[in-house]
Amino acid sequence: MASAPFWLRDLVGAWIFYSVLPAWPWPQPRFERIARFAPWIGLVIGGMQAGLWWLLSALGWPQVALVPVVLALGLWLTGGLHFDGLIDTADGLAAGPERCLEAMEDSRVGASGVQLSVLVLLLQFAALVRLGSLAPIALVVTSALARVSPLWAMARFAYLRVNGTAGFHRRHHKGLGDAVPTLVLLVVVSPLLGQLPLLTVPVCFLSALIAAEWLGRRLGGMTGDGYGAVVMLSETSSLFFIALLAPLLGSGGG
Repeated sequence: MASAPFWLRDLVGAWIFYSVLPAWPWPQPRFERIARFAPWIGLVIGGMQAGLWWLLSALGWPQVALVPVVLALGLWLTGGLHFDGLIDTADGLAAGPERCLEAMEDSRVGASGVQLSVLVLLLQFAALVRLGSLAPIALVVTSALARVSPLWAMARFAYLRVNGTAGFHRRHHKGLGDAVPTLVLLVVVSPLLGQLPLLTVPVCFLSALIAAEWLGRRLGGMTGDGYGAVVMLSETSSLFFIALLAPLLGSGGG
């Protein structure tokens, strides 16, 4: 069997690393520069959430019932990878600079982690209910572009753990070259915006950069948990601000 190019093997590796979806039969995965393809995996996950939304809507489910199911699907498809990072990071920040990394490693969930996770889920719930019929497209776009946030964090901040399991992201990061797949992704998702205002993409990108920059500065670097946290923070803020802007620009859901 012919060997596959490295980029394709990294894409397969990203599929395995960032989701619980069945692995590809070919080619052999590689796990060096998988982060550059994380937005593509986000596109798949957001697409599956959108598909479930449309299915449940067709079956007559009210939004207040289908939104939690759609959010639960997103968490399950990622294996809770980013959500776990959000909880651990919240606990680390609450512990203070001297015990931050130690608290993030602790398998026990602290009060700060619980509070932030509930806050994030409530904000996502409210945003999706407010967006209404526009929510499926918003899910696709935000799920994809929120995963730009770790790419920015990898480029901007040193990895804090000497033997951290996510350190390979930083070691194999190639700077702006890793943004090329995401730029291609933008060309793909732009036609999906439909009724959503053109501000959607800038809002998502700005949310991604701000989340990564803020957390990187607070931690004084980055960790694997931090990479997961910025995805959740970016996704949540993107959905929330899109929900605020859409009605003002004549694209309110219903």
